[in-house]
Amino acid sequence: MIYFGTAGWSYPDWEGIVYPKPRPKGFDPLEYLSGWVDTIEINSSFYAPPPEKNCFSWLYRVKDRPDFAFTLKLWRRFTHEREPYSAEDTEPFRRAAAILAEAGRLGAILAQFPMSFHNTPDNRAWLDRVFDTFSEFPLALEVRHGSWNQEEFYAWLLEKGIGFVNIDQPLLGRAIRPSARATAAVGYVRLHGRNYEEWFKEEAGRDERYNYLYSLAELKPWADKIQALAGQCEEVFVVANNHYKGQALFNVLQLKELVTGRKPPFPEFLVQVFGGGTDPSAA
Repeated sequence: MIYFGTAGWSYPDWEGIVYPKPRPKGFDPLEYLSGWVDTIEINSSFYAPPPEKNCFSWLYRVKDRPDFAFTLKLWRRFTHEREPYSAEDTEPFRRAAAILAEAGRLGAILAQFPMSFHNTPDNRAWLDRVFDTFSEFPLALEVRHGSWNQEEFYAWLLEKGIGFVNIDQPLLGRAIRPSARATAAVGYVRLHGRNYEEWFKEEAGRDERYNYLYSLAELKPWADKIQALAGQCEEVFVVANNHYKGQALFNVLQLKELVTGRKPPFPEFLVQVFGGGTDPSAA
């Protein structure tokens, strides 16, 4: 199965584009968005382990979507910090992941490392420990620096059963290039946009970095890569992270149409802003 979705669902700039504005009484953005996508990447967990009550709430709000799955972004304590960690650090996140997994809703834990994380002996040892810490869950690893593009590294991931995250990002410096690598039962694709001007600016905010709308010409090679992954993996998660102004949802639904050959429904508000589907005039 291929799951198409977005990174996150809580963005003020989605009002009137993804979500109705004003919102009807009792409107729930997670429940609404889960009606249009197959997966949502929970990214609030990057900043802190999710409280258990939040996990149960998320499960309840997608209860009417039996084939829907979440992916869970690993807490930055394990990806962006280097102080040794203890069971006290790991247990809250493990409990959150277990709640989703036991409900059959956890597609993978996404471990996203920054561009500054290079392929060195110390960093490989750190990865090994992180993998062991969360070994009972399906794991997917995102690295962004080109030093990781080595056959021995991919073979190591295959041996450990860790999915490699194939990414689209601005190709600056030694940024890792687009790929269709399958190293586990779970395949993963993340599209970050190609906003070259803002990507590495220190003063640029989240919205500026991820403000990018893919053209059909840019999406079509990714459709081929996703189909290749689907032939090697049991499940493939395709997540658009170019979230600004709802561009992620529009692009991921376009990708779904390109991959499946069937036009998925597009939210009314999204069609009014971007058009719909893979009609060239809409891209």
